[in-house]
Amino acid sequence: MMIKPHWQKIITQEQSLDYFGQLMTKINQQRALGIQVFPEPKDIFRAFEYQDLAAIKVVILGQDPYHGSVDNAPQAHGLAFSVQEGIKLPPSLVNIYKELATDIEGFVTPEHGNLTAWAKQGVLLLNTVLTVQQGQAHSHAKLGWERFTDKIIEQINLHNNGCVFILWGAHAQKKGLNIKECKHFILNSPHPSPLSAYRGFFGCQHFSKANTWLVEQDKKEISW
Repeated sequence: MMIKPHWQKIITQEQSLDYFGQLMTKINQQRALGIQVFPEPKDIFRAFEYQDLAAIKVVILGQDPYHGSVDNAPQAHGLAFSVQEGIKLPPSLVNIYKELATDIEGFVTPEHGNLTAWAKQGVLLLNTVLTVQQGQAHSHAKLGWERFTDKIIEQINLHNNGCVFILWGAHAQKKGLNIKECKHFILNSPHPSPLSAYRGFFGCQHFSKANTWLVEQDKKEISW
């Protein structure tokens, strides 16, 4: 698949800036030393391959990719919270499915964790940091990805005609401070990780609330 045109324009613009070159140099140096970096290079921008900027209906903001692997296959494949079929569900995704089961009538919990079907419907599954070192959560924080994803959020804020921002946890909520609430719909709750899910993620009903708002905007709801 190819990155959609509007996204490609933004990515190309950012790639021409010094910070992005420095970011990629650091990542390539790690790979050259034999350090495993997830996801694989072909998957780093996977979130931008399904729907272009104007067609985004929902943004779900994660923090950084899964840093684990199963039988040498990385959990991370470029979509926040998602794993390829055959990979054991991470705890945060288990909790997302639990919330969906209580929030969306008729929801059947999948036997896999691949959320590509959401992406195809216009759900941008975006991590604020797009790479991570194997086994070390947040290891690529502050390398430069935050500036890149700030630009992505800024462009959605400016050029999308209205979407739902689902911000789980303080990190995502901080990233969403400049979103225009008069234009977009913002949903905040604790993160779905086992450490915080019981503090208000369970019962947040973000999926049904997102669909209700989309229908009010004459947009097709998401089939979660």
